[in-house]
Formats: sequence, structure tokens, C-alpha cells
Amino acid sequence: MTWPAILALAAGVYAMKALGPLVLRRRELPERWHALTGLVAVPMLAALVVVRTATDGTRFVVDPRLPAVAVAVVAVSRRAPFAMTVVLAGATSALLHFVFTR
Repeated sequence: MTWPAILALAAGVYAMKALGPLVLRRRELPERWHALTGLVAVPMLAALVVVRTATDGTRFVVDPRLPAVAVAVVAVSRRAPFAMTVVLAGATSALLHFVFTR
């Protein structure tokens, strides 16, 4: 997926979100709907990260990015600070690039 496509999709989502109040006017959506729509962003972001990390656009690729994301997931699950998570993932990727591209 390209950046223009991502930006176009983001604009479309915001447009749909803005049209909601215009179409519904003063009617309220059920509380369950609000809870479900709040949960959509996390899996969508995770899917985007996986697609951008594990593919080269047309096929599945295992390169140093994938283990770096795995290290970041472990660091986040252990509640490591954000800066430490970034440094650990970057160091993992750099080390694997160094080892396998010699």
C-alpha cells in the first residue's frame, strides 16, 4: 500500500465520520456501537504494521524488520519505556542487517 493510498483512505474515514452527525442529526447511536468503533483502530494499525513489515509489496519477506518488530512487541508487553522499545528494535534491525548483508 502506498502513502497516497493510505492518506486517501484516512481522508475517506474522516469524511465518513464527519457525515455521521449530518445524516443522523440528533439521533444517538447505541453505546455498544461507540465501544465497537473505538476498538477498530488498534487492529487496523496492527494490520498495517504487519503488511508494511512482512511484505515487499507483492510477496511475504522475512528480513531484519520482522525480528525487530517482534523485539518491540516483547518490549511493549514487558511495559518498557517507549524510547527503550525504539532503541531495542532499532538495534535488533541494525545488528541483523550487519550480520546478513556482509
